[in-house]
Amino acid sequence: MKVFRGLPNAESRAPCALAIGNFDGVHRGHQALLARVREAALRLKVEAAVMTFEPHPREYFAQLAGDLSKAPTRIANLRDKLQSLSNAGIDRVIVEHFNAHFAALSPQEFIENILVQGLHAKWLIVGDDFRFGAKRAGDIAMLREAGKRHDFEVETLETVTIGDTRISSSAVRHALAAGDFAQARRLLGHPFSISGHVVHGKKLGRSIGFPTLNLRVAHKRPALSGIFVVQVHGLDSKPLPGVASLGVRPTLEDSGRVLLETYLFDFDRQTYGEVIRVEFLKKLRDEEKYVDLPTLTAAIARDVEHARAYFKESEMLAVSATDRI
Repeated sequence: MKVFRGLPNAESRAPCALAIGNFDGVHRGHQALLARVREAALRLKVEAAVMTFEPHPREYFAQLAGDLSKAPTRIANLRDKLQSLSNAGIDRVIVEHFNAHFAALSPQEFIENILVQGLHAKWLIVGDDFRFGAKRAGDIAMLREAGKRHDFEVETLETVTIGDTRISSSAVRHALAAGDFAQARRLLGHPFSISGHVVHGKKLGRSIGFPTLNLRVAHKRPALSGIFVVQVHGLDSKPLPGVASLGVRPTLEDSGRVLLETYLFDFDRQTYGEVIRVEFLKKLRDEEKYVDLPTLTAAIARDVEHARAYFKESEMLAVSATDRI
């Protein structure tokens, strides 16, 4: 899969079937849309493409207003989004920087400069509530009319549901915030996880007996925070059990930087630079600010104990299920 930061240059442009959206989490609704893109690309003998945005447009406008609380929390980092799009069979992804210039494009400029000249779109699919251009002035009727002039098809995807539940990024965010990982899995079509390269930290965890594998979280408002039972993929032939903290480390610093720190049971080797995927299984508690380091250390020890108990119970349930077969 080819990834472009902004529109491809003239030599790299190619006719495509295109989907436009934020694709945060690439949930089952997104997956249904992407399947339609692949089908159209095969039929038209063009590439399957996605245009997505960084930052999220609502995050951009929230920053502009000086109130980040109005921005949506983020389900996936860009790395995981791109991996999900690759898994869905997409040939090229255009990551458009959503900034003042892009936000000011009129609907007509968006159609002509982006869709027609920039991407050579021959087929386009969007959600049934899609709006575009400055002040969200463009709508699907405008796209369809433009398609007649510029020779591209326009389709919309109706809401995808599971039972009575509408599959959406908002629904995934709600499930994650509530620690309902079973529901998040139903909506996403896969377990919720975060991946990245292991980076150096301050080595404080090692000094108190709980060395951690640290992943940076680029966005400031992840869809969940707290202390979690996790398992880590990528370091062994099987997932490794552990406990993780996702948040701003209030006891240790006040920078507001978000970090995912994972302590693996009975594991002690250097992993800096390696790519791991942390899968979330259960929320233990919210992040807390402790009065001193010994109190924090005691809290981590309790978290480890609870996480070990979770895995022991899971093993017992698995054995019990096997016995019943």
